[in-house]
Amino acid sequence: MSTLILRTGFFIVSLVSTFIVSAQTLQLPPGFTETIVAEGLGGARHIVVNRQGGVYVKLSRLKDGKGIIYLKDVKKDGRFSQQLAFGDYPGTGLFIRGNYLYASSNDAVYRYLLNKEGEPVDPSKPEKIIEGLVNHNRDNSKSIAVDNNNNIYVNVGSYANACLVDPKSKIAPNPCPLLDSVGGIWQFKANKQNQHYKDAVHYARGFKNVVGLDWNNQTNSLFIIQHGRGDLHNLFPDLYSVEQDGKLPAETMYEVRKGADGGWPYEYYDPFMKKLVMSPEYGGDGKKAGTHKALKPLAVFPAHLGPNAMLFYTGNKFPAKYRNGAFVAFHGKSPDLQKGWMVGFVPFSNGKPAAAYEIFADNFLINKDQHKPCGLAQAPDGSIFVSDDSSGSIYRIQYGK
Repeated sequence: MSTLILRTGFFIVSLVSTFIVSAQTLQLPPGFTETIVAEGLGGARHIVVNRQGGVYVKLSRLKDGKGIIYLKDVKKDGRFSQQLAFGDYPGTGLFIRGNYLYASSNDAVYRYLLNKEGEPVDPSKPEKIIEGLVNHNRDNSKSIAVDNNNNIYVNVGSYANACLVDPKSKIAPNPCPLLDSVGGIWQFKANKQNQHYKDAVHYARGFKNVVGLDWNNQTNSLFIIQHGRGDLHNLFPDLYSVEQDGKLPAETMYEVRKGADGGWPYEYYDPFMKKLVMSPEYGGDGKKAGTHKALKPLAVFPAHLGPNAMLFYTGNKFPAKYRNGAFVAFHGKSPDLQKGWMVGFVPFSNGKPAAAYEIFADNFLINKDQHKPCGLAQAPDGSIFVSDDSSGSIYRIQYGK
């Protein structure tokens, strides 16, 4: 039973029943425990936590006409006893910087001024700071990150797998005409309204689709993780077997600065040959080295794992090895690993990956149903939250008591 109250810009749901439900299902390193703090939110994508410990959840599909849910700890007892819903657009991107909450639809970006309680001052009237981004209903999430100098970075993924503009052809145009509006990162001003492509800096290109990205305050730079291309066997069965298609290409992490080029669609990274390989649409045969002089990845992950969020951990409640390292939410499944839907961790040292990734949280099951990690956020107390966009569950992971 719940009570629905209407407040300006918000739907407020005061929850009568206890909101926290113990989970104890995840496989975690020794000393870590988890709790499910919310369920049934729908397509819970990226999440952020404000200074007060409240959790904002961006929805990929509207729930009761709203696309953002704020989980509020009213009694300051660690229990989210209230939901506040606002925003009439679906999407993925969500970020807090200073006193602003930034949120994206699939073709625009908005921002909300937050009050001293960490809530939007006027949730019914956000500022639209970016509009007109390409949206073809495929790989269209506009993931975002904000730096410390009033710049916002927006991913615009490619709706085409490898720039095959003509679906009947297996030869792609060179240069790829799509790169002027998709397949990269655009830098806009975080405090200017109604910006379009013409107002942006084309910050990085040649990345097919970047759903996971984060601003690293230690290095003062942007880190991204790319979803790799697919359909190598379907399009080129004479060059790639079904088994190879399940193992290629790697999902890849980069530190990107202005002018970076990841090589898509001209080449991809082969984790077994440990090199950039020319795409078959551009004359590759599965072995020929790429010639585009693309940025080499800092870390690689198995193909088709679908890295959907990245979070640099800056807290001090987890063991020292996690400090400044990157957590990654994997939303897909690797045919090679025969597993997926997990949270990984990449140790960092001096601003660079110090070792290969490891599995941090696994076994995202509720009543034997598989759930898909999507968003990551760090709380003021050093715990982290993980969202699941299959049913809308939010997990809290903490260390010790």
